[in-house]
Amino acid sequence: MYSFPPRMTQPQPAPHDISKLIVRVSMKDRAAFDLLYRHTSAKLFGVCLRVLSDRTEAEEALQEVFVKVWTKADRFAVSDLSPISWLVAVARNHSIDRIRARRERAAAIDTAMEIPDATPGPEAQAVASGERAQLDSCLEELDSDRAAAVRGAYLNGESYAELAERHSVPLNTMRTWLRRSLMKLKECLER
Repeated sequence: MYSFPPRMTQPQPAPHDISKLIVRVSMKDRAAFDLLYRHTSAKLFGVCLRVLSDRTEAEEALQEVFVKVWTKADRFAVSDLSPISWLVAVARNHSIDRIRARRERAAAIDTAMEIPDATPGPEAQAVASGERAQLDSCLEELDSDRAAAVRGAYLNGESYAELAERHSVPLNTMRTWLRRSLMKLKECLER
C-alpha cells in the first residue's frame, strides 16, 4: 500500500505530464496510476488535511480520493480545469462530503437520543381526566357484571376466558357481553 504521509519522490512533473498520466489512468493503466499517486499525493493529502483537520481522516480520505481518480479519470478530459486543479477539486469535494456525512450522522444520533417527555402537560391531564370521568359515568349505566367485564378486559388486560370463568358464563356469552357493552359505551360517549 502507499505510505503516509505521502512523499514526493520525484520533482513535480509539468501539467501536461500529469494530464497524460490521468488519461492513461482512465484507460486503467496501473503504472500510470502509481506515478500519478507518487507525483500528486503529497499535495492532495495537504488539501484533505486542511479541510478535515484530522490526520487519520485525511489519510482515509486520500485513499478514497485516489479510488475516485481511478474510477472517474475519464471525466478529466471533459473538464476545463488544469490537471492539478481537477485533482485538488476531487480531493476538496470529497473531504467536504466526509464532513457533511459526519454532521448527518451526528444529527441522526442526536435525533435518536431525543426522548420525549413522558409526563403529560396540564392541558393533556385535564383532557384525560375529563374523558376518564365521562367513561366512568358511561360504565355506571351498564349492568354491574357487564361493567366489571369491560373494566377487566379493556382496563386491566384480562383475557375473555378469565372473565368468562370469573363470571361463570360460557366464553361466547362473555364475547357477546363485551361487544354489546362496547356498543352502549360508544353511544354514551358520543352524546
